[in-house]
Amino acid sequence: MNTTFSYKNQLTAFPELEKETFDLIVIGGGITGAGIALDAASRGLSVCLFEKQDFASGTSSRSSKLIHGGLRYLKQFDFKLVRDTGSERAVAYKNAPHIVIPEKMLLPIIEKGSYGKFMTWVGLTIYDWLAGVKKEERKKILNKEQVVKLEPKLRTDILKGGGYYTEYRTDDARLTIEVIKTAIAKGAKCFNYTTVEDFLYDTDGKIEGVKVKNESSTISVNGKHVVNATGPWTDGLREKDGSLSKKKLHLTKGVHIVVPNTVFHLNDTIYFDVPGGRMIFAIPRGNITYIGTTDTNYNTELEEPNVTLDDVNYLLNAVNNMFPSVNLKTEHIISSWSGLRPLIHEEGKDPSEISRKDEIFQSKTGLITIAGGKLTGYRLMAKKITDLVCKRLNNKTKCKTKHIILSGGTIADDNKELFIQGLTTTLLPLLKDNNLVNNEVSRLYNLYGANTSTIIEIMIEHNLQTTLEAEIFYCIEHESIKTLSDYFIRRSGKLYFNPENIENEMLMVKNALKEHTSITDASLDKQISILKQLLNNTVNFH
Repeated sequence: MNTTFSYKNQLTAFPELEKETFDLIVIGGGITGAGIALDAASRGLSVCLFEKQDFASGTSSRSSKLIHGGLRYLKQFDFKLVRDTGSERAVAYKNAPHIVIPEKMLLPIIEKGSYGKFMTWVGLTIYDWLAGVKKEERKKILNKEQVVKLEPKLRTDILKGGGYYTEYRTDDARLTIEVIKTAIAKGAKCFNYTTVEDFLYDTDGKIEGVKVKNESSTISVNGKHVVNATGPWTDGLREKDGSLSKKKLHLTKGVHIVVPNTVFHLNDTIYFDVPGGRMIFAIPRGNITYIGTTDTNYNTELEEPNVTLDDVNYLLNAVNNMFPSVNLKTEHIISSWSGLRPLIHEEGKDPSEISRKDEIFQSKTGLITIAGGKLTGYRLMAKKITDLVCKRLNNKTKCKTKHIILSGGTIADDNKELFIQGLTTTLLPLLKDNNLVNNEVSRLYNLYGANTSTIIEIMIEHNLQTTLEAEIFYCIEHESIKTLSDYFIRRSGKLYFNPENIENEMLMVKNALKEHTSITDASLDKQISILKQLLNNTVNFH
């Protein structure tokens, strides 16, 4: 793994950026910016990426965590979006099999629901065709009895049947991190916690770089082209450039809640109707089930959009309407998250009606902006931007990312069990607890894939007592974590999916950061306070 992604090397590499002129500067370290950095670097462009918070800290860690084609967009006759994002599922799975997992999805057909039997058959048939779905993964239309057998908790008085098809579950933040790491391996220079404060212009008023600040200094970085891929912050940068047009962002908020599967257990992911005309997901994952999402207008604080009691009640009522025996209550919720969709505003349309298409804006100063889009289509969005930049540079190199295996993704599904078995054999003499070893190897593999072997090598080399210590060391050296939240939210997902152990692990993570970085005790103590507040916010709603 390229060591330029370590915490220490980021600090030393930052001031050296002033000596270079990059082909492309990318602002924004979410999945779109990460994808652009990878595409451009793989075509031989010199690339630098800046993210003002942690990588994936915005929308790219707060989605429904699905790589899916968007069946509902067929209702809007958005066939191109369904085709493009549908076909991208197979690409994402092939390139990152450790974090893009095939999952069966059940679509209950109910009286006066969004889809009748005929429209479900038509919709899923078109879906299979547009997305190029493999034969063994194509849809099945089920009768009522078959649906109840699959999911007995479903309400039966309005149930008429169901559609059964394949989608893919992912970890959006980890996908972003793996794309970033792969971009770095291709030569891109990527920095988190670096804020672009202003643009640099030549005498003709054309952008020629950015003024950027990290924790210790502010520098000027020159670039032939600059891309704004900042999601919800897009319009703020366009305004700074003086290029904000009448076509602006329309932010909508999506909330998810998490409950133990002892309270709400599902055999498959379910995409079901909500009274009022929308549909939401209930998605089983390990020992939990998460439910989402809402879709409401949003126009306040961007960094940490809140989860309100109204948001929570909407989701609880939706579940209890379709699964009456579950009787979900607020006290069952163990965590929640809220994210913002940076959509392109369409006058007169409700949030759920606004297209999820991406759009590119080019200003007179040369700034390139991309907004809109879906997680699943990130690679195609990156291709569009990189094609545009390459055209400006007269670079005729074609996109290669369809065939680039992402960091951690080198173990094909056929070899996964053998790889995990080998890691288990290596780790067992160290921990001497078979259940602990099995659980830890599986957990680590589902986060880091093939890079799990590096974590275990670190544990052996440094004579560490726990896999957690080795994991934190790995994240500092190879994933540039700088805060406790970086680890607990975006590297491991524990804040959302395993919050019960966080308080016990905070001190260990703090000590690892103290030992292997220059972060002060006072700063780390402040980070612990912030993380505790975030943990509290995930279960307290107003």
